[in-house]
Order: sequence, then structure tokens, then C-alpha cells
Amino acid sequence: MTDAIDEATGLVPGDALFALRRQRPDFITGAELCRHAVLTPADDQGLAPPLRLALARRMAALNADGPLTAAYDAALDTAGARDDLTRLAAGEIPLPGPLRAMALHCDRVTRNNRSASEADIAALVAASLSTPQIIALSELIAFVNYQCRVTAGLRLLKG
Repeated sequence: MTDAIDEATGLVPGDALFALRRQRPDFITGAELCRHAVLTPADDQGLAPPLRLALARRMAALNADGPLTAAYDAALDTAGARDDLTRLAAGEIPLPGPLRAMALHCDRVTRNNRSASEADIAALVAASLSTPQIIALSELIAFVNYQCRVTAGLRLLKG
């Protein structure tokens, strides 16, 4: 069975790296469960899956991860995302409001996570995000950036 990381890395059964990843099946299963939990949770806390996909696509592009960006593009198409979410995913900064605050926060943490501060959380609160929404956004940011780093590392090993 392949997972999203295999697909983004181009790993297929029979590859040595594919087999090596299977030596730690808990990492594969855990990453895949986490991916579903942050992109399509049972309780989305008011951050619908198309919004989550748009933010994930945005972060994949900021990480210059072409295959993951393309995968999130396809998922956005399937989800039927339009207008503001398409622009958000493409890297535009929305007008003031929650989308703007989320975009700026995703960009800051993705580009330079050490620069994030309490002020960034305060900006999310000021934009009317609840504590559960901020936590869900943080989980999404952490996972997508983790996914980008793992796929980048695997591509280096593959090459």
C-alpha cells in the first residue's frame, strides 16, 4: 500500500526506499492518520476541509514542493474550492478578516517558524478565531510542513 508521502516522493513497491520505509510501519500509518485528521477531521471546528486544503496547498507551494502542491491542487479541484479559497491557495493575501490572519500566520510559520510569537496568536484571536480553531490551524501547519520536509528528505535519499 502506498501513502501520500510515497506518492509525493514517487516511491513505488519494489523501490529500496519504499521497502526501507516499511521497516517502520508505525510512521507510515501515523503520518497517514494525521493527514486525514488535519485535512478532513470528524469535527472541523469551523475550518472546513476546502479551507484546510487551500492552506495546505499554500504551504506546499511556499516549501517549493511541486508534487505536494499538485496533489493539493487536485484535492482542491475535487473539493470544488472556488474564488477566495483558490486565491488563498495560490498565495494571495486576502482582505482583512479570518482568512487574512490565517494566511499570514501560515506564511510566517512556514517561512520562519522561529519568528512566530504571541502577537501572531493574538492576531488570530483578533480575527475571531476560537481557541479550538487556532489549535486546529496549528496542527495543520505542523503537519504540512512536516510532510514537506519528509518528502524532501526522501527525494534526496532516492536521488
